[in-house]
Amino acid sequence: MATRRSGAATPYHHGALRQALIDATEQLLAARGVEGFSLREVARQVGVSPAAALHHFGSAAGLLTEVAILGFEELTRFQREGSAAGRTPTERLHGKGLGYVRFALTYPARFLLMFRKDMLAPDSRLDDAGRAAYRELEEAVREYVGRTDGPLGAADQALLMGAWSAVHGCAHLALEGKFGNGQAGGDAFMAQILPEMLRQLFPERPRPKRGKAE
Repeated sequence: MATRRSGAATPYHHGALRQALIDATEQLLAARGVEGFSLREVARQVGVSPAAALHHFGSAAGLLTEVAILGFEELTRFQREGSAAGRTPTERLHGKGLGYVRFALTYPARFLLMFRKDMLAPDSRLDDAGRAAYRELEEAVREYVGRTDGPLGAADQALLMGAWSAVHGCAHLALEGKFGNGQAGGDAFMAQILPEMLRQLFPERPRPKRGKAE
């Protein structure tokens, strides 16, 4: 069991050290960005040796993968919360798009890490978490086009790819300050530009009329 280098009397519990390393990684990513990550620095901040961190995660990529898995789980939650108040399929699709970008602006370093396959370790849990987050958007598009089961046709598949490209691309552009710098720029983008863009790309669809009873 790893102990703090500072000589603290109480050693880390196995689970507590694991969570402390994840928390320290998130803090370091937020402060320095993805390229500034260092396993040695994370271990130093927690007060353990790099070997103790490797014991839990196997490698630096293993530790980053745990953070990425948590990121995809949060992305799923943000999308669900974004669509919760939607009254129509269109509003729910817009809400999930807003939730997607809101997550990126809330956790920029985590968002950028999640799609850096070169920094992550192969892990079925990462694949599952990524698919779950993508499925939120897919389900919203399916509802929008009225195709809740079965394979999507080519046109609807293209619409899904367009929706993902739109929100993912906007997230990156917003993080780069292309829609205005600072908190004010991000707030204005989320409140005005992105909702209008989603309305233009995915307008409200008329509900199909029910046939009269014979």
